[in-house]
Amino acid sequence: MRYLLCLALCFSSGVQAALHEQAVSYTAGDTTMQGYLVWDDAKGDKQPGVLVVHEWWGLNDYAKQRAKMLAELGYTALAVDMYGDGKSSEHAAEASAFMASVVERAGVSQQRFAAAEEFLRKQPGVDSGKIAAIGYCFGGATVLNMARSGADLAAVVSFHGNLSTQTPARAGQVKARILVLNGAADEFVSADSIAAFEQEMTQAGADYRFVNYPGVRHGFSNPDADRLGKANNLPIAYDAGADKQSWEAMRQLFREVFKK
Repeated sequence: MRYLLCLALCFSSGVQAALHEQAVSYTAGDTTMQGYLVWDDAKGDKQPGVLVVHEWWGLNDYAKQRAKMLAELGYTALAVDMYGDGKSSEHAAEASAFMASVVERAGVSQQRFAAAEEFLRKQPGVDSGKIAAIGYCFGGATVLNMARSGADLAAVVSFHGNLSTQTPARAGQVKARILVLNGAADEFVSADSIAAFEQEMTQAGADYRFVNYPGVRHGFSNPDADRLGKANNLPIAYDAGADKQSWEAMRQLFREVFKK
């Protein structure tokens, strides 16, 4: 593990601000992962850590922007690389291949998430006992599966993530509080999968909340969704209202679990 590059220091009203952005490198098995770490040291010496797991497009500027937004709230955020070498794409076929290379190999997703989590916990400005994870699309499914596995996380938040799983949570196994933020018009999430998810969480005794935004489609939190959907013939669309509401729902959950 090593820091590769300090990318930026931000300035506001002529006074140097404390937001730090850093490209970082860590390993998962034999694969080099290129993450993006952001924190604001004016927000406190020991901050809760939040892992940000990208959409199927890979570790792009959108995931990094969300990490910066979390840092501005007082969290140390790591935008996670799940594909290796920081790969990303705006082409659906390539993104699908990237995702398949992770989800179709047993244990790879868990290994890469765990490597990122370990890296974040070891950062000197992070309160290692206060870690959460959020994810978008593919990343939403990833963080839900980590919660199902009993990962030691305070909370997980899924934004327009897939709800299906081959390894449902067992009773008493889920430690994290779970928040699922879904578009009711998401063509990738069926009513049956929602019902199955809620039944699974109830039987597991999980502390969860499911929010369905009426008329909202897949990818609702990403301002680039309209452009990417049109370019790739995908039924995805940005929704400013759902974006704002879902982010505030996440903030409220973090205020509750982190007491800040």
